[in-house]
Amino acid sequence: MIEKIESIQQDWKKPWFTEGAMQWPRNLSGRHYNGMNSMMLLMHCEKSGYKYPIFCTFDRVSGLNFTRTSQGMKPAVDKQGNKLPQVTVRKGEKSFPVFLTVFTCVNANDGSKIKYDDYKQMSEEMRKEYNVYPKLQVYNVFNIDQTNMKEARPEMYEKFVADCEGAKPMRTDEMFSFEPMDKMIADNLWICPIKPTHGDDAYYSISKNSICIPEKEQFVSGESFYSNLFHEMAHSTGAEQHLNRLKPASFGSSEYAREELVAELTAAMVAQYYGMDKHVKEDSAAYLKSWLESLKEDASFIKTVLLDVKRAAGMLTFKIDEVKNTIKAADAA
Repeated sequence: MIEKIESIQQDWKKPWFTEGAMQWPRNLSGRHYNGMNSMMLLMHCEKSGYKYPIFCTFDRVSGLNFTRTSQGMKPAVDKQGNKLPQVTVRKGEKSFPVFLTVFTCVNANDGSKIKYDDYKQMSEEMRKEYNVYPKLQVYNVFNIDQTNMKEARPEMYEKFVADCEGAKPMRTDEMFSFEPMDKMIADNLWICPIKPTHGDDAYYSISKNSICIPEKEQFVSGESFYSNLFHEMAHSTGAEQHLNRLKPASFGSSEYAREELVAELTAAMVAQYYGMDKHVKEDSAAYLKSWLESLKEDASFIKTVLLDVKRAAGMLTFKIDEVKNTIKAADAA
């Protein structure tokens, strides 16, 4: 993260991630990594030159060489019954750590355990009967191009990378058009009103609980419009009635700078998720030095920031995907 911000500090007009870069990192099952893992894996891909953000553990790679049958695990074979070439991690390749917090839920009376998902479905009263113990687990993963899959099993490789190719918003009249966001603005579907207004300023008003942003035509591109809007939407998630992240802070203070970093990284992650580029906001560029100092002075700073980014980005993508699915359903009807 320090290297990334240092590179942006040298040229703050460059995007957070390489233009035209990949989608959110995922595992072989297609599940996206989130929060800190997603951000760090994207930066790892960019630094290492990996084209596809697909990752897997050593055991998952080994499992590709077997098929589960009623008689147990059998070596994978083709349609003619011939044993398929082995997929392995290339010799000498180094893994990258990802972190996962798992929760153990134990009944305080009889010691029985339940799944955390079941615990979350319980009423507040029922939850009082359980003690919840968090545990941080570390998994070492490899990029798909650190394996020999492309050579050994090219059809399998092509399937995985094809699933990773994300569609970009449609271009109309020199502008990108992202229908879910356009509908969200027009139908007031976000957690607060979004008001495109002819002017120069983009901001989230805490007192009015609304977002003001220049009209789309005032931006140099549709991507610039949406990515700046994502930044302000990220701020709005911090309102007291939502994630309760926004605190009274004077302009230029360390608290203000931290919130700007949360909004910038959230916007970068969401833009990346939907196949857009996100450049550093001019207003935010002034905080690059402050962010670097905080990162170097306190190792826990980035952890708490990325936790807030995870929550904010989750709110944005959940709502945008919800609107996107509504549009799909209407088109299919």
